[in-house]
Amino acid sequence: MATVSFCDLRKSFGAIEAVKGLDLEVADREFVVLVGPSGCGKSTTLRMLAGLEGISGGEIRIGDTVVNALPPRARDIAMVFQDYALYPHKTVYDNMAFSLRVRGIAKPEIESRIREAATMLDIDKLLERKPAQLSGGQRQRVAMGRAIVRRPKVFLFDEPLSNLDAKLRGQVRAEIKKLHQMIGTTIIYVTHDQVEAMTLADRIVILRGGVIEQVGTPDEVYDTPASLFVGGFVGSPAMNFVRAKRDGEELVLDGGERMAVCDLGPRAERVGQEIVLGIRPEHFVSSGDAPARLTGTVNLVEPLGADTLVHLDVEGATVTARVTPHFRPAVGERLPLGFDPARIHLFDPDSEKAVA
Repeated sequence: MATVSFCDLRKSFGAIEAVKGLDLEVADREFVVLVGPSGCGKSTTLRMLAGLEGISGGEIRIGDTVVNALPPRARDIAMVFQDYALYPHKTVYDNMAFSLRVRGIAKPEIESRIREAATMLDIDKLLERKPAQLSGGQRQRVAMGRAIVRRPKVFLFDEPLSNLDAKLRGQVRAEIKKLHQMIGTTIIYVTHDQVEAMTLADRIVILRGGVIEQVGTPDEVYDTPASLFVGGFVGSPAMNFVRAKRDGEELVLDGGERMAVCDLGPRAERVGQEIVLGIRPEHFVSSGDAPARLTGTVNLVEPLGADTLVHLDVEGATVTARVTPHFRPAVGERLPLGFDPARIHLFDPDSEKAVA
């Protein structure tokens, strides 16, 4: 097992700087997820760690070893790819055994490792099949098994679930989490799916434009987003944003509606008059008894079974509320939505950073 360290890591493709001075410490046995939109630098960072991509500057350490100049085979890592990368002409057993045979591992040890990993992943009855005879989920398990038998210091996962359907994604995601609990190896996992990040990670690293926006536990990035970007990226549906001004003990929305939020204290005053109010959809209540409220015109209702999403126009901004399953306002209805001011987030509209 090993720690992983990135120090001022940089990567440029010509004039384009894909990773811009990334600093990160991953603890031994930690499960860290790199998440962000396409083009944010997460897969490039993973490929540099694996040795599949050269670095333009900075340093990468695995344990106490600087690996900048080491070839991939010397880094003692195992990588699970998006497309599985299985040999189509080899059986499951031979796919899992290949790297061990190349390293000169004795046949009884290879047999033992493969049987152990296959049992762990419930593919022990598939060892004589070839990849074309397997489902997508089974192929992904084989790819994971091939990584497990190597017993590396670090596991790397590059969007391993993106080719699976929704049901299989949930199943394999649970298997990856159980795998980490069983073997305890350091895992660095890349995804664009914030649900995967929230459910799998010990810590989440949110990237944007080649830089880190925030690092924290799933609860930390959800409950205390450091910026407008993080607030809007983490959570489904996304956080609502409404522009407002502070006027004494009230916030005044762009369209003129006033909300009494006297218990905000100095938070709004620190950014002057202009402010962006952030409210998560699940923090609204369809009640006039809440400490604060805003009013909007309903333009769409989405029943989801367990709850209902109500989309409203609030002073020109689109706001989504997650409400109880049988609440069905009519399209065009003026609807007041209450909320607890302690659950809102405030952001500086210029810097886009959260106001503490």
